[in-house]
Amino acid sequence: MNPSQMEKRKKGSAKELRLMVVGSSGPSQFQLTNAVLGKEAFSKDVTSISASVKNKGELSGRPVALVNGPNMYDKDITHAKRKMELRRSKCLCIPGPHAFLIAFDIEKISPNDMKTPWLLKKRFGTNCLKHCMVLFGYEGNLDGASLENRVKKTEWYLRELIEKYGGRFHVFKKNWRDRSQDKELLRKIELMVASLGGGHFSSRTFQKAEYSVRKEEKRLRKQKADEIERTWHEMEQQYMSEELCFQKDTYIANVRAEIQAKAELDNGWLRTSLARGLGTGLVVGAVIGALFGSIEGVGGMALYGVIGGAVGGSAGGTAQVAIKHMEYRVAPPARLNFNSIFINRFFAVPRT
Repeated sequence: MNPSQMEKRKKGSAKELRLMVVGSSGPSQFQLTNAVLGKEAFSKDVTSISASVKNKGELSGRPVALVNGPNMYDKDITHAKRKMELRRSKCLCIPGPHAFLIAFDIEKISPNDMKTPWLLKKRFGTNCLKHCMVLFGYEGNLDGASLENRVKKTEWYLRELIEKYGGRFHVFKKNWRDRSQDKELLRKIELMVASLGGGHFSSRTFQKAEYSVRKEEKRLRKQKADEIERTWHEMEQQYMSEELCFQKDTYIANVRAEIQAKAELDNGWLRTSLARGLGTGLVVGAVIGALFGSIEGVGGMALYGVIGGAVGGSAGGTAQVAIKHMEYRVAPPARLNFNSIFINRFFAVPRT
């Protein structure tokens, strides 16, 4: 095994920090993700997103995974879509985040920003605030120490905001190329995590997300079993000794990451949420149809009610059929042979 391979193994052994980045409105959460990763994961023009995403990188040498979702006060997203993306963000951060990073623009604190603790508790659970840290973004060549002093002593509303989060906060420069604050930010996050026992935040919904993702991973592994076995035998013909071990480890890590990524974005829990959201069209469509039909009297109410209900019901039914199709597609019959032994041995989920 060459030195570069040994270095890759050494880096892979470091524990990854899972960070849930939350924004109230505007670009702050996306600027924070860029600042933490030291790269432009989001364009400078991005002020909102409609789907939850995960980006990976390093913060001062520590592996990190950051999950971003739609802003809490984004008006361009429906209630059903918001609920779906909240579930997806939890699936992307299983078994739970080590920290929630709540991003604000230090010059644009709004009344809605002051209400974010209530929304966070509603969406993630009462105890999530213990795992939260406020991140204030700023621009220009301002002094970080003077800004921290401003938060603590000068601006009462900033002090009131951070007190809702246990007084934990950090100021970050919106310029992601500036890496001068990386060590201090990592130190604060690690200190908060250590003060809570060194573990991650969890709740019933995060546990449900993990269960759904793991179940989907199992189904995807069975689907990929023949390909895995074929590749395994090819490696045994091509490599020897330590090189064979390294190639196997690399291949297994890549396949595990690919399967996990797919399962996080599409699993039974998310498909159920989609079906319920569309299925409500049956009721909503019927009600709206009846309201419009009332203009034309009782007969119109019946006619438009049936039409509206049919359209809504069709949407819900289509979602159910799609779900069944997806379940059959990713769940071929299990075979008790080498494949099963291989999968169980080499794809056991590591404890975090």
